[in-house]
Amino acid sequence: MADHRDTGLTLDPKFDAQGLLTAIATDRSTGEILMVAHMNAEALAATRETGEAHFWSRSRGRLWKKGETSDNVLRVVEMRIDCDQDAIWMICDPAGPACHTGRRSCFYRRIEGDGLVSVA
Repeated sequence: MADHRDTGLTLDPKFDAQGLLTAIATDRSTGEILMVAHMNAEALAATRETGEAHFWSRSRGRLWKKGETSDNVLRVVEMRIDCDQDAIWMICDPAGPACHTGRRSCFYRRIEGDGLVSVA
């Protein structure tokens, strides 16, 4: 018998031992993966309330709104949750680069052999 998270229609996020979910942001227009980050319950609630992506920063140890200093916010158009409710997919309209390096996406390098090659 499948778990209610797998087949039901109730939002019941399955946070990991650190209280986090994986969150993937893609561009609504292109489908490009923009970034991967983590959300705790507070970040998920703030994102749902405001329509702008919020995350739990493991390095800062605090909640942060994407674009809080750069103005490169991610406006969330749609949110989906995976089958066992431990990962969130946010379909977004980005207001600028998603990566802290200034790149459009955090995924701007390809692995080739033992090195990396820029792809964007």
